[in-house]
Amino acid sequence: MKIKLLLCGKTEEEFLKTGIREYEMRINRYVPFQIVEIPALKNAANLSLAEQNARESVMISKHFSAGDVIVLLDEHGKEMRSVEFASFLNRQFLSGSKNLVFVVGGPYGIDPSLKKQASSILSLSRMTFSHQMVRLFFTEQLYRGLTIMRGESYHHE
Repeated sequence: MKIKLLLCGKTEEEFLKTGIREYEMRINRYVPFQIVEIPALKNAANLSLAEQNARESVMISKHFSAGDVIVLLDEHGKEMRSVEFASFLNRQFLSGSKNLVFVVGGPYGIDPSLKKQASSILSLSRMTFSHQMVRLFFTEQLYRGLTIMRGESYHHE
């Protein structure tokens, strides 16, 4: 299985880029992992939030292939502990799916049309994080989940 992380816009802060690159390298030791940055919308200030989300949804959907398992990261999604997320990952690996695609929407969330395409919607926390910070938090949690699946000592419980 391959894992892809789709992001709207570029990661701005250098400290986030450094952390994300570190976890990206670690994840690739376990599974092919790719981060795809979808360009930010042009003239977004002239669009309503709903229009922005709808346009981002179209751009995101272009990166889906038939048979992809789509998982949205959204503050209103299902919360999991790290060990539960590892079990979720394990089920995806055992399902025989070729691609697992995680999506982080833009700063104003995810369009309802995209939610209809998702097989799962997950939340990283009940707290609200910037969509920039979520990128680092998610890559760390993905790495943690993979190490839990392998019974390695990174996660302490």
